[in-house]
Amino acid sequence: MRTSHTDIAWKPCLARGVRLKYDETRREWLLLAPERVIKADAIAVEILKRCDGTATFAAIVDDLAAQFSAGRARVETDVRALLEELAAKRMVDV
Repeated sequence: MRTSHTDIAWKPCLARGVRLKYDETRREWLLLAPERVIKADAIAVEILKRCDGTATFAAIVDDLAAQFSAGRARVETDVRALLEELAAKRMVDV
């Protein structure tokens, strides 16, 4: 059974052909996909670095909440919002 982005067991990963890269010239992180580029802010970078297909959504949320001493519910809401947006753009696999 395939999990979805609403399942805490979901193991998010960047879609095929999508990569997160630091651009030395621009000094910023970019999410690169065929014919698309999205500038990634610092929060998005921290989330996307953890989207390797092995960590569950719940583990990513727990890790970020601990690292930034933030409320888990707030972190979960923010992570879910970003990943749902990127999934809709087919940049993150569901």
